[in-house]
Amino acid sequence: MVEAVLIDLFSLPSDLQNIQGLLCNTLETIEKCSSLPAPFVYVMCCQRQGSGRNSEQESLLPALRDFQSLKRRLEVVRALTTAAALYTIKQRLDEKDVSIIKVILPTLRRDLMKVYIDHLFTAVYQFEFEDLQVASGCKNLQIAEPWNKEQALLTQDVALIRSEIQMYLESLPSLSGGLVILRSSLIPDDIFLHGFTTRTGGISYIPTLSSCNLFSSSKRRDPQVVVKENLRRLANAAGFNPETFHRVKINHANTVCIMGKTEPDSYDAIVTNQKGVTIAAPGADCIPVLFADPVRKACGAAHSGWKGTLLGVSMATVNAMVSEYGCNVKDILVVLGPSVGPCCYKLPHESAKEFHRIDPKCVRLFDSASPYIDIRRATRILLESGGILPENIQDDSVTDQNQNITFCTACHPDKFYSHFRDGTNFGTQIGFISIKD
Repeated sequence: MVEAVLIDLFSLPSDLQNIQGLLCNTLETIEKCSSLPAPFVYVMCCQRQGSGRNSEQESLLPALRDFQSLKRRLEVVRALTTAAALYTIKQRLDEKDVSIIKVILPTLRRDLMKVYIDHLFTAVYQFEFEDLQVASGCKNLQIAEPWNKEQALLTQDVALIRSEIQMYLESLPSLSGGLVILRSSLIPDDIFLHGFTTRTGGISYIPTLSSCNLFSSSKRRDPQVVVKENLRRLANAAGFNPETFHRVKINHANTVCIMGKTEPDSYDAIVTNQKGVTIAAPGADCIPVLFADPVRKACGAAHSGWKGTLLGVSMATVNAMVSEYGCNVKDILVVLGPSVGPCCYKLPHESAKEFHRIDPKCVRLFDSASPYIDIRRATRILLESGGILPENIQDDSVTDQNQNITFCTACHPDKFYSHFRDGTNFGTQIGFISIKD
């Protein structure tokens, strides 16, 4: 069932004599044939350089004023570029939680539009395409052609579209305040560049993703291009090169990627001794864990959720640094980043049993159906059992709360994302580290 209709008039000249007739016929067909009483309708057109702010809308008013049933759900979106217009429409769709969209547009614009959509939307959205034409009845709107991603434009056309999108996103203001990067005094800043991000200073606008979301997936509404822009802004603020940035490919297990060797299909930790390469682990309740050896000048980053914690992903990272770079386990420094605390995090009783075996103090209300779990304590115990010195592990929730690194993500919605708190369409922060040149 189509939830919204986008009519693309962007490429049509403003003096086209029959533009009002085309629009009128299209709106009439929508009004007659829609399975909804009045679907959301967006008319996308070009705001000409030097034209009055409302000139395009005013020129279309004769075509729009007769459609009273659509009036409250019809909006004309004017912009200088297709990227700007389409991004604005995406914001409107997201405000209304709309995902199924029919696009009515000139035939020659179809392949171009598909490239824009591929970059600005994720698989959460479903698109159908209809040629813009004078329709005599309902048949035209009922038959929709599915999007065939295999149809390709020339490489230079795609490059121009990517450049247009990038320039537009770079022009957007940061939301929810400036970028804030949390740093640990345990990791020497003369050797390593590192930090943990918070949720402010990016351009992601959906409330549960706002604003510096640093992870995109097909199940969320934040596309890769927005995450890439957030990363660019973080890189500029932190001082690393986004082109040599590597983030773990989460599998909620204990596989470690050795930088410079064959990359596994998925892994929850990564280690390197290469200078100028920034490695990172995401977290939105799961722990982003950073590792640094100032003696051998090697570092690591791990994503430790409850499954990865039980599987020993943190010690797997330590062992990789020891075996690959000759690190001494007693020289390795470990910092636990923002993550869900035992104040908030619950697991089913069967899973809680595994943490209880590590240490009964890792579980609170053990006899309940969903006990509270302390994945940080379990991580510390496993690290210490593997030879990491207690004084070389930073977990502010027990060691030094003034350091303000190991916040509970669920308790601080103003500072951090939380899957546990925000649900499926959640944002992600990261912990990152690199060896300085």
